[in-house]
Amino acid sequence: MPPIRIDVATPSRAYPVTIEAAAIDRVGALLDSQHVPERRFVVSSPLVWRLHGPRLSRGLGPAEPILVPDGERAKQLATVARIYDALVGAQADRAAALITFGGGVIGDMAGFAAATYLRGIALVHVPTTLLAQVDSAIGGKVGVNHPQGKNLIGCFYQPHAVVIDPSLVGTLPRREFRAGLYEVVKYGMTSSASLFDELSRNQTAIFTREPAVLTPIIAESCRIKATVVSADEREAGPRRILNFGHTAGHAIEAVTKYRRFRHGEAVAYGMLVAAQLATARGALAARDLQALADLIAGLGPLPTIADVSTAQILEAMRHDKKVVSGRLHYVLPTAIGATAIVNDVTETELKAALKAVGFRR
Repeated sequence: MPPIRIDVATPSRAYPVTIEAAAIDRVGALLDSQHVPERRFVVSSPLVWRLHGPRLSRGLGPAEPILVPDGERAKQLATVARIYDALVGAQADRAAALITFGGGVIGDMAGFAAATYLRGIALVHVPTTLLAQVDSAIGGKVGVNHPQGKNLIGCFYQPHAVVIDPSLVGTLPRREFRAGLYEVVKYGMTSSASLFDELSRNQTAIFTREPAVLTPIIAESCRIKATVVSADEREAGPRRILNFGHTAGHAIEAVTKYRRFRHGEAVAYGMLVAAQLATARGALAARDLQALADLIAGLGPLPTIADVSTAQILEAMRHDKKVVSGRLHYVLPTAIGATAIVNDVTETELKAALKAVGFRR
């Protein structure tokens, strides 16, 4: 398949997203074409570097790897400090570029390092997980977690380029691959009934992970996000739809100490909570709620939530960064492919929705 290019046009920076099987084999030329500085540091995890580092090195040319721990529990300022230490030790100046090579956590942490080191150096994302390819690598959100909540420390910092190679997801454990598909479900529910239907109809083909099958799904997800981000870079309005499923999802991750759930799994539960809320309000047809539940169930089993209480989730939601002036902005689906943003969801409604999904009373 020929390369697909999607342009993200934000007020702070315009940049291309290139989607191409085997793109990392020519990533150096792609970055040269975008005038990315020649001194390039790669931030990755030991596992990803062992699996794909040699291939990236061949396609990138001279680069200096910085390996840090991965996973939500490592997504903290102490890990970012390790990136700073490596850059300072190498005497990296403003004519340097930081390339993230990993999943969403690596991208968020290294992106935050790039945004703040010397008040900002060039940033490139080369995501290696499906979740990062369809979601976190695009849009400029970078940061780390706080014990009280997810992504409470961070900023908006757009990359200079994003290079997506669908062939990289072939080494993902099946659970990690499914976690990325839940984010694709999010795009279908918020913005594209056809994408939702594609996931529902073609799960067997999708799980083969063939680039020819995945590329259109990845590209459609990226197009949706690029359109939303270009219209609302800093989440003042329309971009909030991308938080569908994330309000309860982030609370689930925080309550369980980032140990039990992959991010996409928590978002899957969050989407079910939001859909239950919408259906109880009469905003979403029961058949659409059932279609969402069936698709999520069909993608694979989720970790249990039977021991997580509604009180714990509600307390975590109070620390959500989507709380503005004391009001929680909640994204509710109104149909497959459409949403509404409300700020009047009551605690009683939330409790009922959480219980309906299966949380402990």
